[in-house]
Amino acid sequence: MNLLSILMLSLMSLLSGNAEVDFVFFGDAMQHSKQYQVAQRANGTYDYSECFKAVQSDIEEADYAVVNFECTLGGAPYSGYPCFSAPDEYAQQLQKVGFDLFLTANNHCLDRRDKGAVRTINKLDEFGIPHIGTYVNKQARSQQLPFIKDFDGIKVAFLDYTYGTNGIPIQKDVVVDYIDKKVISDDIDKARAAGANVVCVNMHWGVEYTLTPVQVQRDLASFLIDKGVDLIIGGHPHVVEPFEVHHSDKYNKDILLVYSLGNFISNMSDIDCRGGAMVKVKVKMQDGKPVIDSPRYKLFFCQKPGAGDNTYRVIPEDKPELVRPDSRATFNTFMKRIHDLVMSKNIKVEQDK
Repeated sequence: MNLLSILMLSLMSLLSGNAEVDFVFFGDAMQHSKQYQVAQRANGTYDYSECFKAVQSDIEEADYAVVNFECTLGGAPYSGYPCFSAPDEYAQQLQKVGFDLFLTANNHCLDRRDKGAVRTINKLDEFGIPHIGTYVNKQARSQQLPFIKDFDGIKVAFLDYTYGTNGIPIQKDVVVDYIDKKVISDDIDKARAAGANVVCVNMHWGVEYTLTPVQVQRDLASFLIDKGVDLIIGGHPHVVEPFEVHHSDKYNKDILLVYSLGNFISNMSDIDCRGGAMVKVKVKMQDGKPVIDSPRYKLFFCQKPGAGDNTYRVIPEDKPELVRPDSRATFNTFMKRIHDLVMSKNIKVEQDK
């Protein structure tokens, strides 16, 4: 099929209202010292091949999968909390299981200062992993934003911002996309001007370990809704916070608001930090407007090494048979708490069956 035919089919699909795209979003992909220690092999390489197998089908089934990459590729010597630097193989494994976009604007992106941030960017580029949120300099940011992906005529812009970087200042030319309403507003306007039908804003915000959003998150969400964005995906608290679908009378459309996806993988011990949620959503175009369709969630649990199993495994709630006997009580407690205390407060976002 020639290029003209492909373009005509894409245009006809969009105009007929048949164009649609499935997204999946995951939260904080962390790398504590115990994680890379158990991943190290005798030859000095790092093997993460078992970590994400149980959720790989959820990632691959989506047209586009997004993850918050909450560590740096700062090089050896590697380190965990409080200043993260993970082996390069970690990012490569996330790519192998199907993630299409890494978010790098978070409070740990400067853990190895400018040098670490630049190495992270360069390594992701070397591996062919798209990423947004941090840039080697202002010129690079202006060249890479707006970041727009075209899905058969549905043009989706992705933006990524963080509340801070743990007090670590930028030293030279690196750019971190901090939460700034003027910057965000300008970026949204530029994305729309560049033809984006859909705008997805990823926010690293909130207060750690709180199961409900704080007022700052609610105020920023209202600001983004008033700007007409379509997807608001949050992280940072390391626990799951509620998901909501809001109807905007101003734009006559629904907007998906995810306050926090919680942890994806980590070595955290607090019960509410032992897992997180993936959010799946289909976006369609109808009568020239984006439609948020069938937003749903699935919880998962991060099983730590133990009982002869020397690896971390992310296990979704619909595969409890994969949980080791010594982890079942913790798995069940985590699932019950998050369903009862958090997901019960969702608005129009149902469990993925």
